[in-house]
Amino acid sequence: MAFPVLKNDRLLRAARGEEVDKIPVWVMRQAGRYLPEFREFRSKHDFFTICQTPELAAEITLQPIRRYDLDASIIFSDILVIPQALGMVVEMRPGVGPVLPDPLVTPSDLKKLEHPVNVNEKLGYVFEAITLTRHKLEGKVPLIGFSGAPWTLMGYMIEGGGTKTMSKAKAWLYRHPEASKELLDLLTDVIVDYLVGQVQAGAQLLQLFESNAEYLGPELFNQFALPAIAAINKRVREKVTQLNLEQVPMTVFAKGAHYALEELSKCGYDVISLDWTMDPELARKRVGPNITLQGNLDPCALYAPKGKLEEAVKEMVGKFGKRRYIANLGHGIYPDMDPESVKTLIDTIHSF
Repeated sequence: MAFPVLKNDRLLRAARGEEVDKIPVWVMRQAGRYLPEFREFRSKHDFFTICQTPELAAEITLQPIRRYDLDASIIFSDILVIPQALGMVVEMRPGVGPVLPDPLVTPSDLKKLEHPVNVNEKLGYVFEAITLTRHKLEGKVPLIGFSGAPWTLMGYMIEGGGTKTMSKAKAWLYRHPEASKELLDLLTDVIVDYLVGQVQAGAQLLQLFESNAEYLGPELFNQFALPAIAAINKRVREKVTQLNLEQVPMTVFAKGAHYALEELSKCGYDVISLDWTMDPELARKRVGPNITLQGNLDPCALYAPKGKLEEAVKEMVGKFGKRRYIANLGHGIYPDMDPESVKTLIDTIHSF
């Protein structure tokens, strides 16, 4: 499959540890609800209809690329398309967020999941969106594909939505460790096929979101989340090789997992993304010189006046340095953010 020639490869060069002319920058959730053009689009289309319609998903993915001088695009989708592929109902409710009205309550509920999953059949719309977007980007910037990680998805599937404690999902880890591992293994299988499918479709870098790592301590993380994270990297790379595809860089973002940086650095990922509570200099010492770091501006820094924001960005870059670094926020951008602040962030990063 021939795609347009890539004109800006800063992101991929930084991920591989090569020299860059400028620090690459993109923003988690850059295609989304803080943009007026997205809100207008969203008023006409249901959230999951956009995800499941390649032309609509491609259009949303391209909106921030038209507006800003970004160094990457990320396909517009959602981590909860995997529970949907397993037969669970997922609704996006206004003012609430994602809701799974029929969550897993006991291990016997695992029987309700529809698996194994044929990802081409169940998630082919994401692959189509990626291929279409690659062409529409015309080589301007690389396209990132992504998935939620097993523990994070398990959390949503048991809690039935977002939560401040993750207590129901964690109760499974303590009460039903074998069933928990069964569910995590099942999710790992789907995620591996899903990420490989994204590479086949044209994704040029993959990011694994372990967004709920902060709810686990070192023991539970090492026992349940980490083995799946490591297995995904290894198995995706093996399948990509078997299919004679070019290897793409892989990023892991384990939000709140300060305690696991050394362990994550041994999992084979090219890039480790940091949330805003992690100190870049300390993180560099802990992961070593051969892994690229991504992050990690506090999303709330975008509320600051322009001068203060520029200072915060300069301070962040000073701590990370220019080599093996991808600039980003420490989590997704908030819906009430001023789009002009995002421009200030990008322009300040590129000024180095």
